[in-house]
Amino acid sequence: MNREIKLAPSILAADFMKLSEQIGECEKNGAAYLHYDVMDGLFVPSLSFGLPVIASIRKGTGIFIDCHLMIVEPYRYIEEFVKAGADSVTIHYEACKEHGCTESLKKIKECGARRGISIRPGTPIVHILPYLGMVDMVLLMSVEPGFGGQPFIPSTYDKLRELTALREEGGFDFDIEVDGGITLDNVSDVIDAGANVIVSGSSVFKGDIAGNVSRFIEIFKGKQ
Repeated sequence: MNREIKLAPSILAADFMKLSEQIGECEKNGAAYLHYDVMDGLFVPSLSFGLPVIASIRKGTGIFIDCHLMIVEPYRYIEEFVKAGADSVTIHYEACKEHGCTESLKKIKECGARRGISIRPGTPIVHILPYLGMVDMVLLMSVEPGFGGQPFIPSTYDKLRELTALREEGGFDFDIEVDGGITLDNVSDVIDAGANVIVSGSSVFKGDIAGNVSRFIEIFKGKQ
């Protein structure tokens, strides 16, 4: 099954003085999603942005907002992020404790958003096997979550191939997203290994945004 390959620029790398303009450039030049990283300073060491920013973005654009919750007990905030404008909500397997992954994924569906689950680079895929039939997307982190600009972890390729095989063997229908260290130089290999939703921050927002997005899209077209 050939899946549409989609670019999800991560606004973690954007210039917030020019955020509206830069989102517009991404959308105009072919980006399908906008990746929105929420960090709480607990699950990951960094803090990012929360509900007011996503609500402001939603008012100004119709682009699909791909919300990645890197927060402890994401269940607490699922409804609020969907109401604020998230089209999909991705939770971390490792962050769900009191309210487990099953309960959290059910909550996302009840709120009307697409469901995603993510794992850190060191977490084996076997841990999320029970949830593969419940999700619309699996996000593999190809860097340790918490900071932008890190180099891609090569072992991600093996995890991508493993996850792709599990999807085919199980007859599942989820997208495979990869986030961390993806550049114009390695994105072809990431796609060949099985990913079809590509998160990129620095490689989109540093320098010529329109040109960077266009170059990613040209590579995608060559793979479809």
